[in-house]
Amino acid sequence: MSWKLFALGSAFFAGLTAIFGKLGVEGLNSNLATLIRVVVIFLVTAALVSWRDEWQLPQNLRPQSVAFLVLSGIATGLSWLLYYRALQMAPASQVAPLDKLSVAFAIVLGVVFLGEALTLKLAVGGSLIVIGALVLAWP
Repeated sequence: MSWKLFALGSAFFAGLTAIFGKLGVEGLNSNLATLIRVVVIFLVTAALVSWRDEWQLPQNLRPQSVAFLVLSGIATGLSWLLYYRALQMAPASQVAPLDKLSVAFAIVLGVVFLGEALTLKLAVGGSLIVIGALVLAWP
């Protein structure tokens, strides 16, 4: 399967996340809502890993890889905590576009820290995402 199908699937489920999350945080502490979400994600992922029999540790597990995965987990957790709080305070149709500025942040961070090439196509596309997010987020 192409990576593009996985990316589109991710985008679709991220869209559902905004709607279900908005409905779920009504009358509930956003931090508790995030905890419930994390537990569900853990259970679903553990079930998938079990189903696919993938519990084996890689032969060459590097401490650097583990450290970056821990940092990624921290960043994800902070993102989700802030996202659910924002959903409590504003419509999903305004929160989700600003959340998608993560694409622009990923482009800049990829160029600066990973040495990825900043092409004209990437710059124009990233700029359009920023403009679109800002147009959608402000009434």
